[in-house]
Amino acid sequence: MRFGTDGVRGLANVELTAAFALALGRAAGRVLGARTAVVGGDSRRSTPMLDAALVAGLTAEGVDVIRLGVVPTPVVAHHAARLDAAGLMVSASHNPHHDNGIKLFAPGGLKLADRTEREIEALLADLPPTGGEPGSVLDASTGPEHTAHLDTYVEHLLGALAGGSASGGLAGLPVVVDAANGAASELASPVFERAGADVVVIHADPDGRNINAGCGATDPTSLADEVRRRGARLGLALDGDADRLIAVDELGRVVDGDHVIAICATDLQARGRLRHGTVVTTVMANLGFRRAMEAAGITVVETPVGDRYVLAELDRGGFSLGGEQSGHVIFRELAPTGDGLLTGLVLADIVARSGRPLSEMADAAMTRFPQVLVNVTVDERVPDVADRLAPEIAAAAAPLGREGRILVRASGTEPLVRVMVEAPRADQAAAVADGLAAVVADRFARRTG
Repeated sequence: MRFGTDGVRGLANVELTAAFALALGRAAGRVLGARTAVVGGDSRRSTPMLDAALVAGLTAEGVDVIRLGVVPTPVVAHHAARLDAAGLMVSASHNPHHDNGIKLFAPGGLKLADRTEREIEALLADLPPTGGEPGSVLDASTGPEHTAHLDTYVEHLLGALAGGSASGGLAGLPVVVDAANGAASELASPVFERAGADVVVIHADPDGRNINAGCGATDPTSLADEVRRRGARLGLALDGDADRLIAVDELGRVVDGDHVIAICATDLQARGRLRHGTVVTTVMANLGFRRAMEAAGITVVETPVGDRYVLAELDRGGFSLGGEQSGHVIFRELAPTGDGLLTGLVLADIVARSGRPLSEMADAAMTRFPQVLVNVTVDERVPDVADRLAPEIAAAAAPLGREGRILVRASGTEPLVRVMVEAPRADQAAAVADGLAAVVADRFARRTG
């Protein structure tokens, strides 16, 4: 297996096996060079198997391991940063339960550089024999140790509220949180309760198979229904490992990552806390987001798809806010990775401080251009698809001019080519996307939609 946009991912026990996880743990232990590693996982049935194999591989290389059990990805990143340890998270994020994945963090809680991933891949092909003293294992997956690690993380989250002292900052704000039957099922309620919100948590009963199933950031329909039914001020949908967030306003309308970032950027700018007046996004950010930031006097820096590229640009430029339309939002002064609970707290705090409905704030933050995304399944990955179809893409883009945008790219995690088109009218965007998708299907595979 090879690294994709965010670690490795595949069908559990078929593509992503215990044997592979064992080898990856060994290779990561050697390449990352950390004396300690923090390991966590989400609520999938296959996670304990892969967790155990990773721990075995790490300890075989003399690395001491702290096992956190079922926790969100940002908890692993937080403790990796706090302890200057490596971090490994067993999760396939928003994928269905039969998939799983492994995300790696370098010492300090940062996503791996491409160079480091290549070193690990090369070592996987030729692992030397083990030897020497094995590492120790501290089991913090249950009991007082588990509680202590979670409490440390919760205190960190609560410190993000504008008042600085966290407790009670949301002052009875009615909020519904969808935990996606995932890694934040245990944490979502106490986080928002301690912040003072009147919180209801749904989809917080993981059974190993129901993670992301008809719930969470990939399907906020039931969350929207619950928000309307209860008259809540907003809804917050996490994904399986809780590193991203999609919101729902009081009318039940989805507020995606672009809108969330736009709201947060303008709030930080108004308070003089948006470093260099700049926000970092990926090429997938909606054209309406770019126009809104331009009108607000905020500079937009663009990166390839993947929150690790956003993080790298944040650190390169000394910027404070970045993220993706999919809901990964990074508050660089607060965390080394996207964090759905943190983003949800910040957004709820803005709503509480403003006294305005989220629907009004989202509409004021940006106007979304119609965007159509068509996925084409390919027989094998085509990383240079945009170059190979450059003439066809240019011909399709010419009639749109500055009023539209086309992006054709290979998925970093699946054998797909994604065709994304933005235009002033939805029918226009759909026609261009369908035409280009047909070209992709004709050249590389069959179209699945």
